[in-house]
Amino acid sequence: MNYAPFHRFSLPLLAVTLSAFLTGCGGKDEKAGANHDGAHNHGVAHKHEHRAPHGGTAIVLGKEAFHLELVRTAEAGLLTCYILDGHMESFIRIPAPHLIIETTVSNLTQTLELLPVANAATGEKNGDTSQFEARAAWLKTTTNFTGKIFGITIKGTTFTDVNFRFPEGNE
Repeated sequence: MNYAPFHRFSLPLLAVTLSAFLTGCGGKDEKAGANHDGAHNHGVAHKHEHRAPHGGTAIVLGKEAFHLELVRTAEAGLLTCYILDGHMESFIRIPAPHLIIETTVSNLTQTLELLPVANAATGEKNGDTSQFEARAAWLKTTTNFTGKIFGITIKGTTFTDVNFRFPEGNE
């Protein structure tokens, strides 16, 4: 029996089949995800989520280019904002002198000016930090509000009019 015609097509066919298998059941596919036990759910849509490292509210900027994480500390009336990469794994320092968030609580609009936080342990300082904070008495008792970030520039990209709900976020 002559196997030459079979060999001519078998190697490319094997390569295509193997490639489809490896990519079809691969890690970060949002539509065909895996359960925690490793079982696949082909064809089932999953929401793409990232875990906020401080347990706060995730706000996506652009198409997952960057994230902000807002953390409310009720006892102190404090709102902390961390600037993070698209996967919420690394902090991104920016040179902003402040961040402005317009909030609405019970039909009352208030502006929060978040100021840069220096951190000697990481070398972050005013004009080169990934952390900003604001204090307001209403943050001690208010657990839900809507907000808008009018503008923030990260690594040369400016994001404007970013609306969110706290603590839900904007995803």
